[in-house]
Amino acid sequence: MLSIKPFRAVHYNPEKIKDFRQVVCPPYDVISPEEQDHLHELSPYNFIHILLGKERPGDDKTNNKYTRAKKIYQDWLNSGILVQDGKEAIYFCKQEYKSQGQKYSRLGFISLMGLQDGADSRVKPHENTHDYAVEDRLTLWSSLNANLSCIFVCYSDRQKKIEKIFNKKILAQKPAADIVDNNGAGHKLWRLDEMDLINEINESMVDQHLFIADGHHRYRVAQELRRSRLAQMTQKPTGEEPFNYVMTYFTNIDSKDLQIFPMHRIVKHFPLNFSLLEEFFRIDRIRHRDELLVPLARAGQNEHAFGLYTREGVKLLRLKNKLLVDQYIHEGSRDYKHLDATILRYFVFDRMGIKSEDIIYTKDYPDVLSQVDAAQADAGFIMNPVKISQLKAIALNGEKMPPKTTYFYPKVLSGLTVYKME
Repeated sequence: MLSIKPFRAVHYNPEKIKDFRQVVCPPYDVISPEEQDHLHELSPYNFIHILLGKERPGDDKTNNKYTRAKKIYQDWLNSGILVQDGKEAIYFCKQEYKSQGQKYSRLGFISLMGLQDGADSRVKPHENTHDYAVEDRLTLWSSLNANLSCIFVCYSDRQKKIEKIFNKKILAQKPAADIVDNNGAGHKLWRLDEMDLINEINESMVDQHLFIADGHHRYRVAQELRRSRLAQMTQKPTGEEPFNYVMTYFTNIDSKDLQIFPMHRIVKHFPLNFSLLEEFFRIDRIRHRDELLVPLARAGQNEHAFGLYTREGVKLLRLKNKLLVDQYIHEGSRDYKHLDATILRYFVFDRMGIKSEDIIYTKDYPDVLSQVDAAQADAGFIMNPVKISQLKAIALNGEKMPPKTTYFYPKVLSGLTVYKME
C-alpha cells in the first residue's frame, strides 16, 4: 500500500540567506559542465557545492568530492546556513511557467514516500538506469546520510481533491520560498503540518499506481540504500526506519499543467541518403525552419512524424503506413513499438548505421539549429512530445522507453528541501 509521510526538512535559513535564487540549483543530471562552473562561482553557499562537487587532482579515498560534500553539509548545518524544521510537514510547491506562449501553473507537494520491494511496489518507472550514475548518487547520499533531491512522481486526482485542500488551506499563506529561476519559471513553497489534512491527502492516493516522471536513478539509489541497510540490521525491521522512505515530489498526472517536452536528436555524422528515407517516409519540404513546429505537431496527432534539419534545409518526415511498424519492429508491446523514438531508431538510425555515441539529446529546438549551422553536427531530428497516455501504458507494461524520450518541465529545484535520514 502506498504511504506518504511528513518529515522535518532541512532547508536554507532565510535569516542567513536573503536571496534563495543564488543558492538553489537544478537537479544534478540536467546540469551541464558550463552551468556547474557558473553555479560554483555564483555563491559559496550554492547547493551545487554539495550536490555536484568538482573532482580535483590528487583526490583519493579520504579526500574527494564526496568527503568534501559531507564536510560542507555539516559546516552549513553547524553554522546555521542550513536549518531543520522542528515539526514534521509536507511542502506544497507551485511552479508557474510559460511554454510556446501559454502560461501554466503546476501544483505538487514534497513528502516522503514509502519504499517497497519490486513485486509489491505500485511505483512504475519508464526509463532504464545506468550503473555508474547510481553508484555516484549512492556514494554521495550514503556519505551525507541524506536525500538531496526529490524523485518526481505522478498520481491521479481527476477530482482535484489535493488541489482543493491547497486552495482552501494553504494558498493565502505567505510562502516559505519564492524564487524565479533563470528560465523565468516561478517556484513557491509552503509548509503544511496539519496531520488531519496530510492524512486526507494520503487516503486520496491509497492503492494508486504512481508513475516516475523524473529521477529514475535517485529512485534506484533509494532502493539500493534500503536493501543495504536492511541487510546490515541485526534485529527485525519495523518498517519505519528512515531508509524505508525517499523524498518525493508528487503532482497530478491528470492536470493540463503537467507538460512533457520533446527530446530532439542531434546527429554528429549522418549520411544524407534520401532514397533510404523515402522507402518508409513521405518527405515534405518546409520553406523555413521557423515554420516546422506547427505542421509537425499537426502531423503527430494521427501519424508518426519527425522534423529533419540539415544545412540543406528543413523537411517533415511522415511514416507512410502504420502497418509498417508491426512488419519491421518485433521488440516490445504495441505501445512501445509506436513510440516515435522507437520508430526513429528502427527506420532511420539502425538502417543508416548511426551509433549511440553520435547522438546528442536536447529539449531546445534552437540548440538543434545552432549545432547544425555551425557544422558541429550533420543533422537534427525534431520530435513531438510523448503523450501522458503512452508513458502510463509503457510503465504499466513493465517496459522502459528508449533513452532520453521524455523531459518534464520545469524541474523541481535542488536545495529547497533535504531529507536528513536519522
